[in-house]
Amino acid sequence: MTARHSLDSLTRFALHLLEAAGLSADKAAAVAGVLVEGDLMGHTTHGLALLAPYLRELEAGTMLKEGEPEVVAESDAALTWDGRRLPGPWLVLRAMAEASERARRLGTGTVVIRRSHHIASLASYHRRAAEEGLLLLLACSDPNSASVAPYGGLDPVFTPNPVSAGWPTGGLPVSVDISTSTTTNGLTNRLHAQGGKLPAPWLIDGHGQPSDDPAVLFNEPKGTILPLGGLDSGHKGYGLSLLVEALTGGLAGHGRADPKEGWGATVFLQVIDPDRFAGRAAFTRQMDEVASRSRASKPVDAKRPVRLPGERGFQLSKQQAAEGVVLHESILPMLKPWAQKYGVALPA
Repeated sequence: MTARHSLDSLTRFALHLLEAAGLSADKAAAVAGVLVEGDLMGHTTHGLALLAPYLRELEAGTMLKEGEPEVVAESDAALTWDGRRLPGPWLVLRAMAEASERARRLGTGTVVIRRSHHIASLASYHRRAAEEGLLLLLACSDPNSASVAPYGGLDPVFTPNPVSAGWPTGGLPVSVDISTSTTTNGLTNRLHAQGGKLPAPWLIDGHGQPSDDPAVLFNEPKGTILPLGGLDSGHKGYGLSLLVEALTGGLAGHGRADPKEGWGATVFLQVIDPDRFAGRAAFTRQMDEVASRSRASKPVDAKRPVRLPGERGFQLSKQQAAEGVVLHESILPMLKPWAQKYGVALPA
C-alpha cells in the first residue's frame, strides 16, 4: 500500500527542520510551504526532495539565514534586489507581494533579484497570484552552473532556465512551467543515481551523439542536456534560454559575467493586473473561451482528453490535500539523518 502523509504533518516536519537549522519562523514557513506545494502538485524533484540540499546549504552558510534583501534600484513599477543568498522561496513570495502592490496601482510591477538562493518549483507560486486575479510571469537562471549547451554546441552555457506563467480563469488557474531545455538537472540527477534512463534521447554525449542515459552528463568527456526542441528544433529552446538570461542576469546586472558563488538563482518576476487593462471580467471571458476550445479539441487518444497546463497538478493537489501526499521513495531516506540530527520526528 502506498504511504500517504497529511499535508499538515509534512508542512510541520519541514518547518521544524528549517527552524532547527536556524531560519526564523517566517522564512521557514515560506520555504516549507513552497516545497510541500511542489509535492502536492506532483513535482517530486522540486518539492521536499530539495529540503535536504537546502539544509546542507544552511549548515554550510552558503544559504544565508538572517537579514533582508538589499535594494539595488527602484522606480515606480520596477524594483531590483540583491537577495544576499537568502532563501529563494521567501524572497520570491516577498517579491510577489511587492510586485502585486505596484501592479494594482500601475498595471504592472516587476521585481528582479540577483544572488537569490534556489527558488524551488516555479509552479508553486502561480496559484497565489491567480487567486488574487493577477497574472504572474516568473523566470530564473543559475549563473553558477551550466548543463545545457547552445543549439549546435557541445559546451554547456545555460542551466535549464525555466520560464513560467500563471493566470486566473473562471475555473482552475492556468499554470505554465516550462524548462527551456529538454529536461531538468533534478530529473537527470535522480535517474543517474537510480541507474535509470530518460523517456527519449534528450541529451548529447561529449561527442555530440544523442542519448537517453544520464550517465553521459557525468562521464568524460561530459555531455549536456539539449535545449528544448532537441536535435531537430533546439534553436527554439536556445532562443528561449537567451531570453531568460536577458530577463534575469541582464536586468539584474549580475550573472554569468560575474564570479561564481555557489548554487543559487537570478530571478525575474512580473505581476500584471488585468483590471488595469480591459478589466478582469474581459480577461476571464477571453481566457475561458480559449480554455473551452482547447478542451473541446478532439483528442489523439480518446482516453486522454486535452487538458490545460497545470490542470492535472491542481487536481492532484486537491486530491492529495484531502487524502494524503505521496512522496517519492527517495525523499524520506534523504531527510532521516537531518531529522535525527535535529531531533525532529519523521512524519507518520
